[in-house]
Amino acid sequence: MNFLDRILDNKKAVIEEAKKTLPFEELKELVAGKGRSADLRRALERRPDESIRVIAEIKRSSPSKGVIAHSIDPASVASDYRDGGVSAISVLTENSYFKGTGEDLRSVRKAVPAMPLLRKDFIISQYQIYESLLLGADAVLLIVAALEKPELMELTSTAAECGLDCLVEVHHEKELDAAIAAGADIVGVNNRDLTTFQVSPEVSVRLSKLIPSEVISVCESGITDLDALESASRLGYHAALIGEHFMRAKDRVTEVKRFTSARAVVPERRMGKG
Repeated sequence: MNFLDRILDNKKAVIEEAKKTLPFEELKELVAGKGRSADLRRALERRPDESIRVIAEIKRSSPSKGVIAHSIDPASVASDYRDGGVSAISVLTENSYFKGTGEDLRSVRKAVPAMPLLRKDFIISQYQIYESLLLGADAVLLIVAALEKPELMELTSTAAECGLDCLVEVHHEKELDAAIAAGADIVGVNNRDLTTFQVSPEVSVRLSKLIPSEVISVCESGITDLDALESASRLGYHAALIGEHFMRAKDRVTEVKRFTSARAVVPERRMGKG
């Protein structure tokens, strides 16, 4: 069993336990009338002559790198990211393998009430979509590799009903086709293989040529310096998601500003503003 399969098996059990504490129907009642605080898609829009947008991630740990940041205060990190000029913040809430929690997202929402927040987790159930709204997310991550096509369609539809944006993550051409078929208008290309956790920048290079210009595109994983950021910009990505590099920075605000103030690089492919 590979990494992704183990994570998904565990996630199914976690969801069933959550339902015992807060049944699905009660969860729906709690979020009735509740909407998102910010618009992720609009925050990531970029004209070809503008700098690439930055999504900064709050990430405590990972299966491949172990503990990334000890004893962090998610609210403080979020404030650093806001002060550094990021366009959005991603909060990892998966606990068993990444040591994140739903409370991390709650505290970040309170700290940066106007900032677009992406809940990054292994979302495989409608329950998690409603839960994300309750925690304060504006958008959710949907990983094509973790979902069958009918599930992807169902979760995309549920998110839309809840007023949440979806960042639909892909790793190869067939997954990109599935994302577009499901109506994804924000697509994340992850250079990290979730079955092995190995990173290959070639993935974002190859798939960049296939993403429709009207779709907001996000380059994920492996961006640790300005050269990599400029490469993503040149490939036509609207945004880059950066986690580990910022989490390890000694002066987080200064390091984030280096990336958010990077020079504009004209894309080599046609891209729309969205």
